Amino acid sequence: MVDLTGEPLHILLVEDNEAHAELVIRSMRDQQVANRIHHVLDGEKALDYLFSRGAYTDPVQHPRPNLILLDLRLPRVDGLEVLKTIKTTPDLLRIPVVILTSSDAETDIAKSYDYHANSYIVKPLDFKTFTQLMKELGFYWLGWNTKPSGD
Repeated sequence: MVDLTGEPLHILLVEDNEAHAELVIRSMRDQQVANRIHHVLDGEKALDYLFSRGAYTDPVQHPRPNLILLDLRLPRVDGLEVLKTIKTTPDLLRIPVVILTSSDAETDIAKSYDYHANSYIVKPLDFKTFTQLMKELGFYWLGWNTKPSGD
């Protein structure tokens, strides 16, 4: 899948659980939802990626994502803090951030929307349902969703 300009689409997956990350990556690749999925294991690495710091300074290897899939329970920097930083940074705030977490706690949902998450999804436990969700999620945010020009 490419955007309307023919550019490849990129997802930044911020997930500390390797098994969950592998399910997301495999599901999206099987459905050819994104050209490239960039996976980081904690909130600090997510911010380094987004701000082109440390190991993520090469914009060819680590381009600006078209979509961020963000878990909440992360080591080093919590997912809510990552979200808050993204949505208060002018160069990043238009990147859609989808919270993809196992938490269905009302406080997590409310805080995520308070910090301007674009969507909040509780990970399904069933593999087939999870795979279908990843397909639909990718097609919606990367294919069907309309963004302002220049993003």
